[in-house]
Amino acid sequence: MSGWAKLKDLSIPKFVEPVGRIETNPEVTSASAPRPRRALCGENRVYRVQRMGIDVPDVVLQASVWAVPLLAAVVLHELAHGFSAFLLGDPTAARMGRLTLNPLAHVDLWGTVIIPGMLLVTGAPFLFGYAKPVPVNFHNLRQPRRDMVRVAAAGPLMNLLLAAVSAFALKFLLTNQLIGEGLLARALVASVVINAVLCVFNLFPLPPLDGGRVATGLLPRGPALALARLEPYGMLIVLVLLMTGVLHDLVNPMTGFLLRTLL
Repeated sequence: MSGWAKLKDLSIPKFVEPVGRIETNPEVTSASAPRPRRALCGENRVYRVQRMGIDVPDVVLQASVWAVPLLAAVVLHELAHGFSAFLLGDPTAARMGRLTLNPLAHVDLWGTVIIPGMLLVTGAPFLFGYAKPVPVNFHNLRQPRRDMVRVAAAGPLMNLLLAAVSAFALKFLLTNQLIGEGLLARALVASVVINAVLCVFNLFPLPPLDGGRVATGLLPRGPALALARLEPYGMLIVLVLLMTGVLHDLVNPMTGFLLRTLL
């Protein structure tokens, strides 16, 4: 299953600048305060996502920077699930037309558009959403227990690959002065952040997230069954952990490590 959560410090991101750790900008406290000089990338630097006041032009600019990387991350995440299942013996996604790059086949109206859009416009302390899960019939897999782990892991691994490719492209283009600090550079930064967050968030070991399915396939039968019983309540638990900040504390260290490594 695909979902994303820019947790607290990564919420409502606009752009990034190199600092010592991922945090909101404590220096900009009012609308009249001068905006810090923006920077894109450098060797082994950590990047801070700046929070800005929400107005119509700002929302439009954020949408132009983040929409394409977000759609690519979600679509390719789901496509990785479906294609890996197809290779391992389950043609369900292919028969239902889900092995496609067309984002309309993967986008969920509420989870991909309405909920994230409302959270963005209202300045919520987190951004949460999801795409349509790719249908997989685990009974069709050649070795269901083992192959379930591979299918579930394919989505986060795709996001990790996309984050690495985006970071490489950003550094290469800037180093060779092929682009400036414009929309393309910002979109590549957005792609790194989105895919890093998606990768780590989806690996959280709670079904129906991908990490929960991986854990279910790897654990002994007793603990695996106990964990699988949580699936009907999984997304509610995730929302509670998000709103209380607990999930941020659990996930942010690994997300920060990925951003430090890639950017």
